Amino acid sequence: MADTVLFEQRGHVGIITLNRPKAHNACNAELSALMEKYLKVIDETDEIWVGVVASSHPMTFCAGADLKAVNKGERIEGSVGGFAGIVKYPLRKPMIAAVGGAALAGGCEIVLACDLLCATRNATFGVPEVKRSLVPAAGGLFRLPRRLPRAVAMEMMLTGDRIGAQRAYELGFVNRLVEPGSDANAAALAAALELASAITVNAPVAVREAAGVVRATAHASDEEAWALSQAAFLTLVQTEDFFEGPLAFIEKRDPVWTGKAKL
Repeated sequence: MADTVLFEQRGHVGIITLNRPKAHNACNAELSALMEKYLKVIDETDEIWVGVVASSHPMTFCAGADLKAVNKGERIEGSVGGFAGIVKYPLRKPMIAAVGGAALAGGCEIVLACDLLCATRNATFGVPEVKRSLVPAAGGLFRLPRRLPRAVAMEMMLTGDRIGAQRAYELGFVNRLVEPGSDANAAALAAALELASAITVNAPVAVREAAGVVRATAHASDEEAWALSQAAFLTLVQTEDFFEGPLAFIEKRDPVWTGKAKL
């Protein structure tokens, strides 16, 4: 179980790596439990400001559920985060998916649970569940139409066909698109770490609050959105970093963030 998912911290970035290469990172109970465990580590570690989900397989991000485990009647969902331990997990910090190769079915739904996406040009995304008399029930049914034009998402779900990374990038689904090289997932991870670095230069509590409001207001009314925006601002007012940002600007130096939620 200890090797099914790997975890490391690099600076202010927590990296979760799916590590069932022989099974193309198909999700079983162990993978879900460890994903949940490491998401909790990211959530509770003040020094970690951004999370990344990556893969150890050179050509596959995740092939979805472990159908052998499912056919045995095994429960593969996490107790808090559901499928893969992430699709229902109450994320507090920005999560970046680093995808080289195929992200299919539940693998695509892991991507959809993240906020940002870095992919290689050979990456593909798909929810082929209808080909097996299933539906993408781990968030794909409602998250895919939020991230892609409705007609595109509908076609993907009803045909079960994939889209390539180039088209996904053009449609705004992919943030950073890079060449795959000899190890596509390593290339995707490098791009994700570069994006994470662009985020971690900023005030961590402000980043966290901004991400939270964006997630929460996807289908909120203006009244609800204003309330959440105001609450986020009031949270920032109570931090040391709220004063450090303007002071660093006045003193013409880089800010030194504490990342502490309250004074």
